[in-house]
Amino acid sequence: MTDDELKELVASLAVAQKELSAAQKVTDEQIKAAAEQMKHTCERMNQTDEQMKHTDEQMKRTDEQMKRTDEQMKHTDEQLKRTDEQLKRTDEKLERIGITLGNISQNQGDVAEEFFFQSLIKDNHLGKIHFDDVVKNMEKHRGQIQEEYDLVMTNGDAIAVVEVKYKAHKNDLDKLDRKMKHFKQLFPIYRTFKQYGAIATFHINDDAKEEALKRGYFVLQRSGDLVHTESSDYLTVL
Repeated sequence: MTDDELKELVASLAVAQKELSAAQKVTDEQIKAAAEQMKHTCERMNQTDEQMKHTDEQMKRTDEQMKRTDEQMKHTDEQLKRTDEQLKRTDEKLERIGITLGNISQNQGDVAEEFFFQSLIKDNHLGKIHFDDVVKNMEKHRGQIQEEYDLVMTNGDAIAVVEVKYKAHKNDLDKLDRKMKHFKQLFPIYRTFKQYGAIATFHINDDAKEEALKRGYFVLQRSGDLVHTESSDYLTVL
């Protein structure tokens, strides 16, 4: 091998060594980058494992909460069922109480009606007006009008409509107004008679009494075994 050939060989070897070193450096950098990526991948996998572990714990807690919720709903359903049963029993009691109160009210009304009926038979006067007879529970239906009159007093030229209440209120006067208006339509035989009105009661408050007198009605109240009658200077005569 000549000197020139040897020089060329040495030069080519030096170039190859330089290229090999550069390639080795690139490879080292690639290996380092791959190692970094692997490290990041492992860290992400660890984070994922932690997240999955946390998710499993949350799912476990959620399952426990759902289980408790189911138990609470079951308990609530039982309470609602008991409440429904209590409400049903309460409704039944209220219905019985309503029937009882209705019966008491009816009995009180009957007692008041009988008291004033018997009292007016014994003393058939309204104020200074004398009546010949007293009729109880006059009821009639004519066309679209239907009324029931507790007591009706009559003489030769006058009638008196007496509304009886155990305890009288202002709205009872409106009812008396209506019955007064309808009386001669239902009983035209009395169309030429003078017509008076009266409210008879065991108890009436001052406002209702004042209003009754203002409307020109007699007010009859129980005074022991007697009837106390009041009237204003103005009497409603139809």
